[in-house]
Amino acid sequence: MTTPARKPTVRVPGWVKVVGSVVLLLAVLFAGIRMSVLPGLKDLFGTETRDRSGPALLESIQDISRYDAASGNFQVVVDLEKDTKFLPDAVRGSRTLYVGAGTVDAYVDLGKLDEGDVRVDDERTSATLRLPHARLGTPALDPERSYAVSKQRGLFDRLGDLFSDNPNSEQAVQKLAVRHIGDAAEESGLTARAETNTTGMLEGLLRSLGFEKVRVTYGD
Repeated sequence: MTTPARKPTVRVPGWVKVVGSVVLLLAVLFAGIRMSVLPGLKDLFGTETRDRSGPALLESIQDISRYDAASGNFQVVVDLEKDTKFLPDAVRGSRTLYVGAGTVDAYVDLGKLDEGDVRVDDERTSATLRLPHARLGTPALDPERSYAVSKQRGLFDRLGDLFSDNPNSEQAVQKLAVRHIGDAAEESGLTARAETNTTGMLEGLLRSLGFEKVRVTYGD
């Protein structure tokens, strides 16, 4: 009767088991912190923030000849959802609720005036000015008043945050907030308010210089 040969048992060194256990423990702790499963651990591994930024460098200077005549404050709630086909949201997907607050300025560019756009009579008692229509500036998002209300991410997205250089990026919702604020500014009548304020400023200025009649018109 032949006895089957037994395969030699491979013994794992003890130090390998210890190192593997430590690595596994650290991975679980790190994942718990990042996925907010164990929020109390954040206090245990306290972090210290240091600003090592260099000095800001002046790249260019531009002369500004525009008159900022009005400014609007806006707020928008952005609800951005990203889904993946054939996978439930709990596995792959994200939804971010973001409150964006910002300002938009309306201005009149006085640097585009030509000689024919300003007419003064011989007695210097009457002046007529033709200005370009007011325009809207670029919406500026205020980081102090903008914030994420909630973030929901699937399992794969949470795991991806562990290895991402920029986890939980809010760049997409911030761009949407800026776009919606710009759209709201175009419908708010802000440019009309800017033209009214510019007219009032010029009338007061020219009348203080002795002009009795001041007429301001707008056109491109």
